Amino acid sequence: MQTRTLNISLPKEMVKKIDEFAENEYRSRSELIREALRIYMQRMKDWNKIFRAGRETAKRMGIRSEKQIDDIVYEFRHGRKPH
Repeated sequence: MQTRTLNISLPKEMVKKIDEFAENEYRSRSELIREALRIYMQRMKDWNKIFRAGRETAKRMGIRSEKQIDDIVYEFRHGRKPH
């Protein structure tokens, strides 16, 4: 794996916690941070897929606002339209 060195600034307490996690997992600080970033980026990718699917569904249903979504949820939960 080809690597590149980055310089970042972190609060001292965060570095302390990172080092504690790394030591407990028998990892280097760099490997722990790489893994954390991999997990974060995958979660964001997954959430973006979910949001895109929601926007596409809303468009197909003719929903144009969050208010309409709130009304649909209210009606579903209470069996009647909101006041």
